[in-house]
Amino acid sequence: MKKYMFVSTLCVLCFLSFGLIPDNCGKDVTDKRGKMVPWKKGAHETGKYRNVFLEAGYKKKDIINKLNQAYYDVFEGPNKVYFEVGDSLGYVSDLKNHDARTEGMSYGMMVAVQLNKKDVFDRLWRWSKKNMQHQGGARDAYFAWSVKPESGKHNAEGSASDGELYFITSLLFASNRWGNETGINYYGEARRILDAMWSKNGVEGHMNVINVEEKKITFTPDKFGYGWTDPSYHLPAFYEIWAEYAKDGHEQFYKDCADTARAYLHRACSFSTGLNADATEFSGAPRNFGKRPSAFRFDSWRVPMNIAMDYSWYAKDKEWQQDYSKRIQNFLFCRGIDKFEDQFNVDGTLPEFILQAGGYKTLRHSLGFVSTSAAASLMGTQAKSWKFVDALWNAKLEPYSDGYFDPYYDGLLYLFSLMHLSGNYRIITPAK
Repeated sequence: MKKYMFVSTLCVLCFLSFGLIPDNCGKDVTDKRGKMVPWKKGAHETGKYRNVFLEAGYKKKDIINKLNQAYYDVFEGPNKVYFEVGDSLGYVSDLKNHDARTEGMSYGMMVAVQLNKKDVFDRLWRWSKKNMQHQGGARDAYFAWSVKPESGKHNAEGSASDGELYFITSLLFASNRWGNETGINYYGEARRILDAMWSKNGVEGHMNVINVEEKKITFTPDKFGYGWTDPSYHLPAFYEIWAEYAKDGHEQFYKDCADTARAYLHRACSFSTGLNADATEFSGAPRNFGKRPSAFRFDSWRVPMNIAMDYSWYAKDKEWQQDYSKRIQNFLFCRGIDKFEDQFNVDGTLPEFILQAGGYKTLRHSLGFVSTSAAASLMGTQAKSWKFVDALWNAKLEPYSDGYFDPYYDGLLYLFSLMHLSGNYRIITPAK
């Protein structure tokens, strides 16, 4: 760790000398709440979850109301992204792209199982199984990552590996929470995906979701994406869950994957800014996505939240994770707590190529990234971390000044981050 800190210090000095990072980035702020003190042990060991909003001085009833309002906005309100079909189905739609994605469907299932909304969970799973999951053939049990919500027609047959990751974990949690005799055998459905994953050996180009040699999640489980990855797909905490609850004979492999994911994130996140590219080699080195240069973009927003979840649940990489939180929050604070942008080069400069979303091609202060940067406060050691919590508390899921509005991605990351910081994103253990 001393060697790492030496290199990190040199990198910061280099960036300071070139004027890429303001020279006050490392300074903390004064706050009546003092320095934030992260917990030393994970919830897997203690059974306890931090309510950072409560620690920040917000009232318990107001925290509950804010979480309930966010759920209402995303799942039930006039700008909802969740839609029910008939008596038993439902889907989450990326409205700006006019599709249903495995990302959104599995996120919706995770929200539902965390907040004990069984009917919503079951509807989402039935819709996913009916309209997304391949039944037979070389892709058996994998999911088409993008589907037309009205017809169920596949926009693409291939899978995005993070969808399978979330489907499996949310199904294991559902099995623990509700059992397997209430209409859906959740454990059986999770095992079907896992067992199919292990059966994929390259036939017709289809592979394991995890690169078995690297023990790292693939970008896509096929020959196109098997040899590289997306940093936001790396969730070591989920592999720990698989090791404990999947019971498929691959427990040690999953534990190794958790450790490997943590080591990979050390390399993928900049020593100076904490930022990561949206696509990388397994080494962590940025990888261009076709003609699009690699940079910190929309997928990358999820990384602070994912690392915070691993800290909250397992706290197995405390020293690095606390330092990561300091680095990325320092960088963003210096960009302006109320104005930092949502796309960067990994060195902290602004990119020449701006990735468009919903027909808009502009940098903005995006709610999704405001949310996940606040989630990093679960590992925070500075008074500055309270400012990110306050920024999330005061943020709103509403259209931006130019009319752009994304209740799907912004909304789900906002809801997830509220859950994390209020202690409502948990390891769901079997009912006793």
